Amino acid sequence: MEDQIRQTIIKGSNIVNDTKESEEDIVLNMSLRPKKLSEFVGHKEIVDNLKISIQATKQRKEPLEHVLLSGPPGLGKTSLSHIIAHEMNSKITATSGPAIERAGDLIGILTNLEKGDILFIDEIHRLSKVVEEFLYPAMENFQIDFVIDKGPYAKTIKFNLKPFTLIGATTRTGLLTAPLRGRFGIFYSLDFYKVEELAKIIKHSAKTLGMEVDNEAADEIGRRARGTPRVANRLLRRIRDYAQVLKIKKINVEVAHKTLDDLGIDKAGLDVLDRKVLKLILQSFSGGPVGVESLAASLNEEVDTIADTVEPYLLKAGYIKRTSRGRVATQLAFEHFGLKYDKEKQEELF
Repeated sequence: MEDQIRQTIIKGSNIVNDTKESEEDIVLNMSLRPKKLSEFVGHKEIVDNLKISIQATKQRKEPLEHVLLSGPPGLGKTSLSHIIAHEMNSKITATSGPAIERAGDLIGILTNLEKGDILFIDEIHRLSKVVEEFLYPAMENFQIDFVIDKGPYAKTIKFNLKPFTLIGATTRTGLLTAPLRGRFGIFYSLDFYKVEELAKIIKHSAKTLGMEVDNEAADEIGRRARGTPRVANRLLRRIRDYAQVLKIKKINVEVAHKTLDDLGIDKAGLDVLDRKVLKLILQSFSGGPVGVESLAASLNEEVDTIADTVEPYLLKAGYIKRTSRGRVATQLAFEHFGLKYDKEKQEELF
């Protein structure tokens, strides 16, 4: 009976490398997000530097310099943006690169900003060239240029904006143009979390969700969360479903083990898509090298899904390496699937 219930819960959930959040996920994630810098777990150096920048800016009574946050999905870029707005006592307007299709859309947003407001653009690397060029004078001089008429009658009219702060978030820093990147005064790169940091987040989230999770269970969830708070909270919610249906009051490590195993999250934290990518490199391409486009085509996945969500963690965890000829599986990847590792052959690829 327990197995049937557990499988029903798991079939109704979508865990595997899903970068698009459901409406339920968005609402829950908002409630689980820290509201102040003092509540933010991890990235101590970034938090400490932000505190100084914010304090100095408030003393000068100026808007904060433009901020660029980079890193894989789910590490806290959006949370930090809202925290900065809270610490600055500013209103935040949030949008994304793909949502701003025309320059007129951006002009409408910018002209509605008040002094000290924050504009948060997620996936800023996906702004079109035309829209991006409208941002340059807005970021640098708090002005936008309108061109009216055409040909010999064309005129440029400057419109003054109220001083604001742009916070851009990107998973692909390399896709940002140099002119846009150079206009950010503050730049931070977020990295994957340690297990103990994730366990602390899980304990806090469990308390917010009205759950009781023991330390061993929190550590186990943290180990399987791919170094990512968003994934940790998602796994915690699925375990909550299981515990609620079976009327389990306290989540222990056995409950965590069972649920995570059935969700397809192995003890190394690799999920179904991670394992598919690694098996493809190991079995179909004899350990590599192979390009990310070939991987995406073979798996019928988007290149961005592989490049933004899967690859960063596999690189960080040491399962693959990048070479000039493509991605190559490491000894750790071979051992994870119980395959023989030919050291001489693989070392020739690096």
